[in-house]
Amino acid sequence: MSRPLARPDRTYTIRQLCREFDATPRALRFYEDKGLLSPERQGQNRIYSARDRARLRLILLGKRVGFSLSEIGEMLDLYDANDGGAAQMAVSLKKFRERIAALKAQREDIDGAIELLADGCVRLEQRLSEIRPDLLPRAADYETVLRARLDEHEPESAAG
Repeated sequence: MSRPLARPDRTYTIRQLCREFDATPRALRFYEDKGLLSPERQGQNRIYSARDRARLRLILLGKRVGFSLSEIGEMLDLYDANDGGAAQMAVSLKKFRERIAALKAQREDIDGAIELLADGCVRLEQRLSEIRPDLLPRAADYETVLRARLDEHEPESAAG
């Protein structure tokens, strides 16, 4: 999601941000309701700042890697220009490392589940081939082979 840096004085409409980030207006309004974005109003129109744009980018990245909106909000709210964003970076680094560990554990669980299911498929296919091969996933292929074998062994009917 590499995007060019925005000029600090630039503003954006909801349509522009939705198009740029492939988001819906409903999603942006939702983030606004949650206090994650704070566009200005010009009548009924929302006007988003470069800050809102940067926050939206971080919200979407955070969601993509599995952070909850409250975690994303916590990290975003720590930004302080006076410390160069150091507090935000320190907390984010901790949360990133925790998320990496959680995703690795999840990947191990998924790999284990896949292995168990694959082993189960092998056992089930073997057993099913012994008792009801017609129910195997490739039963239609099997049936074709069986019919061909049966046709080979059937005596030809005498022509009358």
